[in-house]
Order: sequence, then C-alpha cells, then structure tokens
Amino acid sequence: MAESTKYEMSVSVTTHYLAEQSDTEAQRFVFAYQIKIRNTGTVAGQLLSRHWVIRDGESQVQEVRGMGVVGEQPNIQPGEEFEYVSGAALTSQVGTMEGSYQFIAADGVEFQVMIDPFVLSVPRVLH
Repeated sequence: MAESTKYEMSVSVTTHYLAEQSDTEAQRFVFAYQIKIRNTGTVAGQLLSRHWVIRDGESQVQEVRGMGVVGEQPNIQPGEEFEYVSGAALTSQVGTMEGSYQFIAADGVEFQVMIDPFVLSVPRVLH
C-alpha cells in the first residue's frame, strides 16, 4: 500500500450562527462549528495539536494554536471518526476559517491534515 494512503484523515465542517450569544450592536457575532474527523487511512493516528487562521470581513486575522481539540487528543483508529463542537467570535457578519491538525501515527510517523477554508456567516447575509 502506498505511504500516502496510510496517513489520511478526512475533515468535514458544519457551521451555525449563534444569535443568542451574539451582540450585533457591539459587533460581536458568534458561531459554532462542528468538526468530523474520519480516519480514511490504514494506520491509527492521534491528534496532537491544531492551528486555525480566522479571518473576519474586515480583514482582521486571528491565529489560534494549541494542543488537541476541546481538551482532548483523540486517537482515531482506521475507519473510525471523532466529532466535536467548538466556536469562534467575529467582529463582522461574515468570515472564514482554515487550518490544520498535526497527528502522530501509531507507527511514529508525524503527519499534517489540512482543513480547507469554510465560511462563517450570519443567515441571509451571503446570497
């Protein structure tokens, strides 16, 4: 089997605007995002750390780095998935997030999984 297929994780994202936690007058817009990480490779991998780049509609950029996700460093077996919910606050009604996860495989190989950009948007703001 090719090395590249041994260390594969797929990432899917769903986002939700949290109106009850937002304060439009103060330009604070809060979003939840649900992440599903599925091990599509053939070797178990433990998520060690994350790196997020968050951009709001005003071109402000925040970078977030940290160990694990939501206080965990899950070990994901081949064919299994790990799911979690987290959040972000923006100063505009629309923004984007993208980033990466750093993993270590059961055989000691470290690898990175890129997370494609996704949109955070107040409903009916984007057409």
